[in-house]
Amino acid sequence: MKRRDFITLLSGTVAAWPLAARAQQPGLLRRIGVLTNLADNDWEGRKRMEAFLDGLQKLGWRDGDNIRIDYRYTGKVEIARRYAAELVALAPDVILATGSLATGPLLEMTRTVPIVFVIVPDPVGAGFVQSLSRPGGNATGFSQFEYALSGKWLELLQEIAPRVTQVGVLRDVALPSGMGQFGVIQAAAASLHVELKPIGVRDAGEIEQGITAFAHASDGGLIVTSGPSPVIHRELIVTLAARHKLPAVYFSSPFVVGGGLISYGPDLVDQFRQAAGYVDRILNGEKPADLPVQAPTKYELAINMKTAKALGLSVPQMLLATAKEVIE
Repeated sequence: MKRRDFITLLSGTVAAWPLAARAQQPGLLRRIGVLTNLADNDWEGRKRMEAFLDGLQKLGWRDGDNIRIDYRYTGKVEIARRYAAELVALAPDVILATGSLATGPLLEMTRTVPIVFVIVPDPVGAGFVQSLSRPGGNATGFSQFEYALSGKWLELLQEIAPRVTQVGVLRDVALPSGMGQFGVIQAAAASLHVELKPIGVRDAGEIEQGITAFAHASDGGLIVTSGPSPVIHRELIVTLAARHKLPAVYFSSPFVVGGGLISYGPDLVDQFRQAAGYVDRILNGEKPADLPVQAPTKYELAINMKTAKALGLSVPQMLLATAKEVIE
């Protein structure tokens, strides 16, 4: 073989290496961990995961084909830490974390494995990221809302149930976000001449005892703030509100679909769909430190007219006109 022919052949072979490597990429099995507070037998949990998987599929990632997804479900801090350790030990390429309860333990276990979080109320205050625009570490994702939104819940409660003067606020004192939301509601209550009663949500027993005791107050209503415990016990909370005929405002629409009166908050399912985009970017080489934390872009008002009727409430037409979901 002539030297010129050999160099030409070698050059062509070297040039083909990157193409061959790219062609092999679909055959590589990348690993994704998921730590969430809703199991797959929960219909809201299924909706969230379906949105995440649909987002991944549209970007070319298919579970069992070029990715493997390992799931862990948790609703308590001690269990979250154990499952966080299990997922990190599997050495995934990226982990999807739902809420502060999952994100915190994961960051205790690793500062190298990329984490994409969703439904985190205050990622800067919780210490998960350095700033929203430049997270700076191994975590980034989607914040749930600004605390100022909490004041809107009290306004909605007075709008749909004007006679309410006593408000029980379900909040988790173990989470900074629980106290942050309560603080905003407390500030708004003074100008609206409403008296607040904090109700703990550590477990089902505390929730039932707190709501039952509060129900003895006249002209009472409830505000259910965001947190993992209210989500896990949402059926209990809705049932207790109905039993004691308490108008209640919730932070997300699944409560209303399950029989709650009214909710206002971001489209949480949409965050899981968007999270697939961040997971894709990380799998393709980008770093969480360089991906800004995104705020919600979609908010939704949901009203259950059947519940309103059972409580003897007349829903203002302005609320009906702005509601994304009205359940008859």
